[in-house]
Amino acid sequence: MSSTFFGISTGLYFIAMAVYFSYVGFRKPGIAVAASGITMLGFLSQTIALALRWRDSFNFWTGGVPDSGTIESVLRSAPLRNLYESLIFFVWALIAMHLLTEFKYKNRSLGAFVLPVAALALAFIDVSGMSTEIEPLVPALQSNWLLFHVFLSFIGYAAFGVSFGAATAYLIMITDSRNEIPYIFGSVVIGIFLVVLIAMGIDYVNLSSVQRGQMLQSYFLTATFKSTSGFMMALSWVVGTIFIAAVWRFGLGLKKVLGGLDLSVNMLDDMTYKSIAVGFPLFTIGGVIMGAIWANSAWGTYWSWDPKETWSLITWFVYAVYLHARLVAGWRGKKAAVLAIIGFVAVIFTYLGVNLVLSGLHSYGSS
Repeated sequence: MSSTFFGISTGLYFIAMAVYFSYVGFRKPGIAVAASGITMLGFLSQTIALALRWRDSFNFWTGGVPDSGTIESVLRSAPLRNLYESLIFFVWALIAMHLLTEFKYKNRSLGAFVLPVAALALAFIDVSGMSTEIEPLVPALQSNWLLFHVFLSFIGYAAFGVSFGAATAYLIMITDSRNEIPYIFGSVVIGIFLVVLIAMGIDYVNLSSVQRGQMLQSYFLTATFKSTSGFMMALSWVVGTIFIAAVWRFGLGLKKVLGGLDLSVNMLDDMTYKSIAVGFPLFTIGGVIMGAIWANSAWGTYWSWDPKETWSLITWFVYAVYLHARLVAGWRGKKAAVLAIIGFVAVIFTYLGVNLVLSGLHSYGSS
C-alpha cells in the first residue's frame, strides 16, 4: 500500500514541476495556485506513504524481535534505515521546506527551482535500481540515536536544498554576462549534476535485472565515463562537455523569464541566508554531534575519519564559513550565492557521492 502512495506522490511532484515551469513561462497566477495545490496533494500522499511504511517496518521488526518493547520497536522501525528510505524522507522534507518558504514569502516562483531537485532525487531511485524492500536492521543501525541523527540531518539537507534553489535563481538574475565567473561556476556545476544523472540512467538501461539489484557502486558510470570501451569513454566525455556547455550557453536565458516574475534579488538572497541559518544548527546537532555519539555506540569511537564523516565535516565547514562571512564580514550577493551552491554540492557528495566512489563504514548506497 505504501508503494502506491509513493507512486502517486512521485507522479504529482513531476506534474507540479511541469506546472511550475508553465507558470514561469506564462506568468498566470491561476497556474501558480494549481502548482502549489498539486504539490500539497503530493506532499499529503507522501506523508501517508511514510506513515504506512513506518507501520509495515514496525510489523517487520516486531515479527523478528517479538520481545522488543513498543517504544524501542517504534524507534527501530523508523523509515530512515537505508538509501531508499532516506531519499524518500529527503524529498518529503524538501517539499515541506519549500511549502513553508512559499507561505512565508507568499511567492510561488521558487517552485520552478526546488521541484526539479525533488523530481531528480526520485528519478535517481529508479535509475539507480536500489532496493525498495524492507530489510533487517543491521547491528550498527540498532541504536536509539538513529531516528534523531538521520531525521535532523535530512531536515538540514532539505533547508540547504532550498538555499541552493534560491542561490541559483539569484545568480541567474544578477548575472549580466556568460563570462562572469560565478555564472560559469553555477552553470558548470548544474551541468555536471545533470550529466552524472543521465549517465546513471544509461547504466541502468545497460544492466541486466540481476545487476540492477546489486551494489550501486559496482556499476557507477561503467556504461559511459568508466566504460571498458575507449570509444564509448571518449564519446561520453565529448557529449558530456557539449551538454555542460549548452547549460552554460542557454542558462542565462532564464534571466529574462525570472525578471518577469515577482522575485527580487534581495528576496532570493534573504531566502538563501535564512534557509542556511535554519539548516546549519539542525545539521550541526543531528548530523555531526549525534552522528559522533552514534558512532561511539556503534563502533566504539566518536570519530574515525570515515569518508562520510570527513565529508560531513567539510560540508559543515562550508556552511560555517558562509554564516561567518555573512554575519562578520558582511558578505552578500554573488560570493555568498556561490558559497551556498558549493555547500549543496558538498551535501550531495556527502550523501550520495561518497557511497558511489568511495567506501566506508556507512551502509547507505551499498544496500
